[in-house]
Amino acid sequence: MKRKSAWLLSLLSLMLLVSACGGKNSDKGAASGDSGSKPAVTIGSKNFTESLILGEMYSLALENAGYKVNRKLNLGGTMIAHEALKNGDIDMYPEYTGTGLLDILKQPVNTDAQAVYDTVSKMYKDQFSLIWLKPTTANDSQGLVTTKEVSDKYNLTKISELATLAPQLRMAAVPEFEEREDGLKGLKKAYGGMDFKSIKLFDYGLKYRAIMNGEADVTVGFTTDGDLTNKDLVLLQDDKQFWPPYYVCPVIRNEALSKDPKIADVINQVSALIDGPTMQGLNAEVDIDKKEYADVAKEFLQKQGIIK
Repeated sequence: MKRKSAWLLSLLSLMLLVSACGGKNSDKGAASGDSGSKPAVTIGSKNFTESLILGEMYSLALENAGYKVNRKLNLGGTMIAHEALKNGDIDMYPEYTGTGLLDILKQPVNTDAQAVYDTVSKMYKDQFSLIWLKPTTANDSQGLVTTKEVSDKYNLTKISELATLAPQLRMAAVPEFEEREDGLKGLKKAYGGMDFKSIKLFDYGLKYRAIMNGEADVTVGFTTDGDLTNKDLVLLQDDKQFWPPYYVCPVIRNEALSKDPKIADVINQVSALIDGPTMQGLNAEVDIDKKEYADVAKEFLQKQGIIK
């Protein structure tokens, strides 16, 4: 009897373990679950405003089209999101062409937007079986920003002009900017000069406040930052095209897309709505107006007629 009871207990434990594993797998990408005949899709994002907004947009649009969506937003940085995609923990997330080229594929810098997209598209498919869908026209590249007051005073609109004017100006830098090849070191090689009157380190969240308060004259920015909706800030033209293009684009597992190619149609419809000024405005609603990213994503898609 004891042996039989032990055997039954072991069998029960095994059944519970299989059931638990099945529960975990049901949340793992498009390999499981349906809404009708449509596969479930797991959407991820990185851990910053823009990525969260876009991830939520993808989710809402797919749900509106009848798909079951599992959200795994706010995963972390680039490598975490990329590994989650490769491993099948998620099926799709918004990535940047320049990030794919430089950080994931370790390819040389290229400033031709189409060439960068073509390169990442081919290499991701060949190496990882991942597909880049149609890109947006929102280029979230790096940049240098000053105030309108400083721009008017020095007639400063381009980075090449800043290279010469730098000894008269104070830089509000961010962590790693001085040492990185895509930061001050690289700018000096590309433009020459860049010998600022002073360089002081600021947190990312305080850099714009520093120049608006007169603590510095120039800072580092990203070209779709919500703060750049402020008419008192001026994004300097990268006239020597030092920074590569970082067009935001959905990347999806080929396995998920093969199960239902119409997923691409839904997501491409969202991407077609996103350009630089639009992304700046959406980021500003979250970062400046303090709205919830999910509300911002929903309101935008409703206004555009993508969802009801």
